[in-house]
Amino acid sequence: MTGFEGLGKLLIIVGIVILVLGLFLALGGHIPFLGKLPGDILIKKDGITFYLPIVTLLLLSLVLTLILNFVLRFIGR
Repeated sequence: MTGFEGLGKLLIIVGIVILVLGLFLALGGHIPFLGKLPGDILIKKDGITFYLPIVTLLLLSLVLTLILNFVLRFIGR
């Protein structure tokens, strides 16, 4: 039965990732600073809007990297 321990850990991790993603999607519009950080680019000209959230993407990348490292360390043990 030792083969199922790895599968159990994987299912727990996948469940946590789905939970976090669901919370982010449900509450993402209510986070006040998300998408409006200094360094995000917003250009409005003649009915055309260009938006590039550089700093928001960098912050999101950092958070996801930390979470992924935590998950991989948990699986590795």
